[in-house]
Amino acid sequence: MQDALKKPELVVDRPSRDEAEEAVRTLLAWTGDDPTREGLLDTPARVVRAYEEYFAGYQNDPVKVLQRTFEETDGYDEIVMLRDIPFESHCEHHIAPIIGTAHVAYLPDSRVVGISKLARVVEIFAKRLQTQEIMTVQVADAIQEALQPQGVAVVIDAVHQCMTTRGIQKQGVATVTSRMTGVFRSQPETRREFLAMIK
Repeated sequence: MQDALKKPELVVDRPSRDEAEEAVRTLLAWTGDDPTREGLLDTPARVVRAYEEYFAGYQNDPVKVLQRTFEETDGYDEIVMLRDIPFESHCEHHIAPIIGTAHVAYLPDSRVVGISKLARVVEIFAKRLQTQEIMTVQVADAIQEALQPQGVAVVIDAVHQCMTTRGIQKQGVATVTSRMTGVFRSQPETRREFLAMIK
C-alpha cells in the first residue's frame, strides 16, 4: 500500500486536554495578553475544541471510506467526476487556513464507489496539517490504490492564508496543484477531457 493510505501515527505521548489548554494559555501570555482576563478565560477550551474539528482527519481512515464499491455499472466506461468540492485545511508551516476547492475524477475499470465517498476522502486529508502538494498526491493515490481504476485526476485550487495575512501579504493569489495517474497521465485526450470538465 502507498503512504497515502496509511493512517499517520499519533504522537505516542499525546498530551492531555488539560495540557493542551495550558499550552494555549502560554501562547496567549506570550502575545502580551492576560489569559486570566474575562474575555480569554474560556479561550483555551474553545481553541482545543476547534482543533478537534480542524484536525479530525487524523481520526479517519480513507481506506475504510473507499472500501464499499459497486461492480454493477451497466457498462459505464466514462469519467466519473466531482467538481468544486469545497474544503478547509491548515498549512503545516504556520497552522494558517488553506481554503479552496478540489476537483476529483476517475475512470472506472470494473468498480465504482459512491460519489459522496470522493468528497469524504478530500475532507479526511484536508482535516490534517497539510501542504497543498502533499494533499493532492494523497487524495489521488488513495483513490487509485483503493479502486484500481484506469486512472485518477485531482486538481486543487486554494488560497493560503499564510501568504495573504502574513509574510508577503498578497491577496487574491491562488495555488493550483494537480496529480494524474493512469490514463489521465498517459493519454493527453483523456487529460484534456477532464480539464475541460473542470471549466
